Amino acid sequence: MGKFIAFLYGSVSYVVFLGAFLYSIGFVGNIVVPKSIDSGPEGPFGTALAINVVLLLIFAIQHNVMARPAFKTWWTRIVPTAVERSTFVLLSSLILILLFWQWRPMTGMIWNVDQPIVVLVLQIIFWLGWLIVLLSTFMINHFDLFGLRQVYLNLRDQKYTMLAFKKTGLYHIVRHPLMMGFIIAFWAAPVMTVGHLLFAGVTTVWILFSIKLEQRDLATYHEEYEDYKKDTAMVIPIPKAK
Repeated sequence: MGKFIAFLYGSVSYVVFLGAFLYSIGFVGNIVVPKSIDSGPEGPFGTALAINVVLLLIFAIQHNVMARPAFKTWWTRIVPTAVERSTFVLLSSLILILLFWQWRPMTGMIWNVDQPIVVLVLQIIFWLGWLIVLLSTFMINHFDLFGLRQVYLNLRDQKYTMLAFKKTGLYHIVRHPLMMGFIIAFWAAPVMTVGHLLFAGVTTVWILFSIKLEQRDLATYHEEYEDYKKDTAMVIPIPKAK
């Protein structure tokens, strides 16, 4: 019964993540969703700036702390190992939902592209970024990344094994295509407001910082990673000099 509850918990966590992920596309792109990055009444600039920065920092701190091996070792003394990843995914998703809900628009204009062809190109790049994000998760193991593999193996009474290091698809071109996709999606905006610039700028800095932490962990788990790091670009697909 406990294994089934863990599987149900992991499944619900994944559904919450999926909803948050789909909403984030509309939030950043100002499309479909009722509350987007530039919608809603605009309040005092200083208040909006403070609230938005705090929201972004909450997500960044939670994500980076809970992803570290030392925290996982401590955390799994409290929560079952099988649902550790699902709990991380669920909390990250709930914090994202909080960010969407409480985000304050800052609609001062940085740029506003009015040439239809350029707008179309930027929209295509925007969707390409999100497609890269999604495809990148499947090029490693989508279900392991979001905790479903862990709870499924636990349900089948099978021991979890860490995935072997491998290069597939976009991972031959850059080491972090998923993060590359996010950066592309966040910056490919025909209309760039102050709020959107804040969101894109802070998340890009956070992504680059997070990559440094993740690379340290990957090098610990996979001895092949150092050679991969030397031979493959980080997020910009520029061939490395031999």
